[in-house]
Amino acid sequence: MAFHEVRFPASLSFGSLGGPERRTEIVELMNGYEERNTPWSQSRRRYDAGLGLRSLDDVAELVAFFEARAGELHGFRWKDWADFKSSLPGSEVTPFDQIIGRGGTVFRLMKRYASGPGEWLREITKPVPGTVKVAVSGDALQEGVDFSADHATGIVTLARAPKGDAVVTAGFEFDVPVRFATDRIQTSVASFRAGQVPAVPVVEVRL
Repeated sequence: MAFHEVRFPASLSFGSLGGPERRTEIVELMNGYEERNTPWSQSRRRYDAGLGLRSLDDVAELVAFFEARAGELHGFRWKDWADFKSSLPGSEVTPFDQIIGRGGTVFRLMKRYASGPGEWLREITKPVPGTVKVAVSGDALQEGVDFSADHATGIVTLARAPKGDAVVTAGFEFDVPVRFATDRIQTSVASFRAGQVPAVPVVEVRL
């Protein structure tokens, strides 16, 4: 799949509606019990970019971005304002936010979601350049000297392997890889001025 390493204008994604979805298959048994299963190991996110539009200039910027992506053809980066960094929304990113592995030199950026007995690890494939911070056994490293981060894949490579099974942690901001979920955008100047905005569905893609 063709992917453009460009972010949808953050000023337009602010105020959009969206979030994660999962697919659960439920079978009701004759005795009233249920069997539940899911074919998805990862959740997927959907958004409506139209809700972030506030002016006709915003509409023009959206149309230009849509045309440059050829509609659904090319993927792009999206900032999810409700979930875009390794730390809590009200906290600063630190190199100690998330455990990404032990020992070795190559690691995938991950974000952990935990509540009660449940836990899910999300693979981060689109970290924001300049925001990745890494530490080994609590000691912060320097990007470009002690480690490198591939901002197109989310892979972190240490310059040298830590001793033993030292814990490697990281902090970062990240984007969601998405594409438009429609090949058509319908706008109306009259209806937009009356407070209506076009529906512009966006869906997360697997890379």
